[in-house]
Amino acid sequence: MSQSPSFAVISGAQVHRAVSGREEQITRIVEAAYRLHGEGRTVNPDSYFLRFPDRPSSRIIALPASVGGEVDVHGIKWISSFPENVAAGIPRASAVLILNDTATGYPFACLESSIISAARTAASAALAAVELSARRGVRPTRVGFFGVGLIARYLHTYLAGNGLEFESLGVHDLSAEHAEGFKGYLERTERGQITVHDKPEDLIRSSDLVVFATVAGEPHVLDPAWFAHNPLVLHVSLRDLSPEIILSSYNVVDDVEHCLKANTSPHLAEQRVGHRDFVAGTLYDVLTDKITPPADQPVIFSPFGLGVLDLAVARHVYDQVQANGDLQTVPEFFHEMKRYG
Repeated sequence: MSQSPSFAVISGAQVHRAVSGREEQITRIVEAAYRLHGEGRTVNPDSYFLRFPDRPSSRIIALPASVGGEVDVHGIKWISSFPENVAAGIPRASAVLILNDTATGYPFACLESSIISAARTAASAALAAVELSARRGVRPTRVGFFGVGLIARYLHTYLAGNGLEFESLGVHDLSAEHAEGFKGYLERTERGQITVHDKPEDLIRSSDLVVFATVAGEPHVLDPAWFAHNPLVLHVSLRDLSPEIILSSYNVVDDVEHCLKANTSPHLAEQRVGHRDFVAGTLYDVLTDKITPPADQPVIFSPFGLGVLDLAVARHVYDQVQANGDLQTVPEFFHEMKRYG
């Protein structure tokens, strides 16, 4: 970093251009970040949840992190979730991300981060879908999307971008209007049969890959019998499944300590039984062949969503924008640079 540090602002449009159409590349970046995390070359403290007494469904979350290796950056994501936004016609989540230089600690960029967050979430889930399916020896051909917001759209894009093809696609959402909208989106890109399911049970039973991307705050899918056909479940929204379903399945998380907190479904299962033996291991354990998921049991991937993933993707975006000559710096952002004036 130069003696006169600069500060850049990277817009959502620039982020979109840097990641769009590069799903496989972003997935490899996320995989590399998971490997660094598994090797102990990251720092990922607990997330901090800012909550509001007058609107309990809303929150803003701080995710600080540091990534070593070639990423070599510190930073923090500041992401809000205000579910009431959807009724007002704007997305539920909004976010910014700050990147800090590892040598000086100076922040050198602020990036719009809702797209980064969606991309790293989708890349993480797609990576898990590919790796878990390969090791189970079962290729999913029927996918079901439970919840159909921005994250579901990115999840579909990243599943397709990583080579997964489906003969049938199911959709379920509490809003019939949103379900039909998502069906319309799928029809523009998919050749398989697309069905909107009114009943959650029908969606789950007809899918061998189930993707949960809801805003649920507590379990609403309660019956383990719905999973008797042993699907692979991408439990991205973390709080959809009852402890009974978790305890009767083979569970993989991205980080045990982070995932078993804040009343996630795995955390509720831990509270129910008083131990964590039902967690088989992490995605890093899968990548390094320390565990092998079975084909004759439901397999659930519950990713907390680590800040190190956001930083890895954000660093890639920054480098892309800089390499293209499109970096927009803020003149005189750092003003008092002389110790004694």
